Amino acid sequence: MEQQFIQYAAQGDMERVLTLLETDIDINSIDSNGTTAAMAATYNNQVEMVRLLIEHGANINIRDKQLNNVLLYAGASGYLPIVKLALAAGADTTLTNRFGGIAIIPAAERGHVEVVKELLENSDTNVNHINNLHWTALMEAVILGDGGKRHQQIVQLLIEHGADIEIADAQGITPLEHARKLGFTEIEKILAAGE
Repeated sequence: MEQQFIQYAAQGDMERVLTLLETDIDINSIDSNGTTAAMAATYNNQVEMVRLLIEHGANINIRDKQLNNVLLYAGASGYLPIVKLALAAGADTTLTNRFGGIAIIPAAERGHVEVVKELLENSDTNVNHINNLHWTALMEAVILGDGGKRHQQIVQLLIEHGADIEIADAQGITPLEHARKLGFTEIEKILAAGE
């Protein structure tokens, strides 16, 4: 029954999920991948299902075997409505993914401007968290971004919200030096202005 419950959540089948919630089903039960119903719904961007499960007390902080949870995956995928639901439900912003990063790092890397903005403005996200590669959100936005408008906006937002531009990578190279090396002149300007 638990497996079906998780599948129905993944499919966004509100009716069946509600029916099962009336039984003594464990809302936080997991499948063989360690995935909860809330996580399965998140993987499939089922916003209303995530909302329903949160309303029924789902624990959104549980990480699966990939070390994803609702906030981490929604943040990395740019699923802003789910990010908002997770934050409103008190998601733990200190939990890390398999790379030792918090939600804002992959969001910054992938150019999800609105998600980055939401995390900076409406949560206690640590803008200077350093992952296993010794990279911050700022470093990822520079190194793994494309230097375009979205990444420029993200770099600007991160700096405005206290990103330390002096935090270097494991080799001691700063975000500004990386931007210069990559030829990202606009990002270089933003970083230079922040010095």
